[in-house]
Amino acid sequence: MAGVAELMGAAGMTLAAAEGPEIPQIDEFLPPEILFAGTPFAMNRIILVRVIMTVVMLLILGISASRAKLIPGRWQGFVEWGIEYVRDKIVYEVMGELRGKRYVPMICTIFFTIFFFNLCGIIPGMNIAATATIMMPLIFAAWTFVQYWIAACREQGLISYLKQECTPPGVPFPVLILLVPMQLIDILIIRPASLTLRLLANMIAGHLIVALCFSATQFFLILTENKLMMGAGVVTFAFGFIMTLFEAFVAYLQAFIFATLSTVYINMSYPEED
Repeated sequence: MAGVAELMGAAGMTLAAAEGPEIPQIDEFLPPEILFAGTPFAMNRIILVRVIMTVVMLLILGISASRAKLIPGRWQGFVEWGIEYVRDKIVYEVMGELRGKRYVPMICTIFFTIFFFNLCGIIPGMNIAATATIMMPLIFAAWTFVQYWIAACREQGLISYLKQECTPPGVPFPVLILLVPMQLIDILIIRPASLTLRLLANMIAGHLIVALCFSATQFFLILTENKLMMGAGVVTFAFGFIMTLFEAFVAYLQAFIFATLSTVYINMSYPEED
C-alpha cells in the first residue's frame, strides 16, 4: 500500500509538472462563504480580511489615543506624524487650512483605511487586498461623491454650482450644447467611477502578478526536477519578491491618489476665489 501511495504521489507531481504552473484566476476575488454561510452575516475570505484589518486599525488608534501624552513618545509621535502628513500634504495643500479643517477626519479615514486594506495583499495569511473587489472602492467613491455635492449646495447653492461647472464664462452657445452634458457626465459618473476603477484595477493587477510569480516559483523549484527549470524558479522568486515590495509602494500610492483626488473634487465644489 505504501508503494502504491508513493507511485500515486509521484504521478500527481508528474501530472502537475506536465500541466505547468497554476495560473491565478479571477474567481479568487469571488471566494466562497466560510463563516455564517446562508445567513445575512455570511463572510467570505475577503470580508473576513476586512473585518480583521478594521479591528487591527481600531485597536492601534484606540490604544494610541488612550495612552496619548502631552510629550509624545516614539509610537505616539509616529501616529501623529501620519495624521499630520495627510493633513498638511494632502488636505491643506489642496484646500488650505480654512476650508480643509472640516475634511481632515474624512480624508485621514479614507487614506489610512485604503492603505491598510491594500497592504493585506502582501501580508502572509491574508494574501489578498481588502480593496480588490468593487465594494470598498465604490463605498469610498460614493462618500466623496456625497461630500462634494453637499459642499456645492452649502457653499454655492445647487444652481450656481451647476452653472459654474457646466457653463464656463466666454464659451459660445453652440459649444455649450456639447459641453453641458459632458460636464454633467463628468461630475455625476466619471469622477466616482474613476476613483473606484483606478483603485480596483491596481489591486487586482498587483495580486495577479505576485500570485503568478510565486505560482511559477513553486512549479519550477518544487514540481519539476529539471535543473534548468529550477534556475527559472530562482528568477521568478526574485521577481516575485521585488513585486511584493512594489505592491507595498502601490498600496501607499493608491491611498495617496484616492485621498488627493477626493480632496480636489470636494475643493472644486467651492466657489472660485477672485
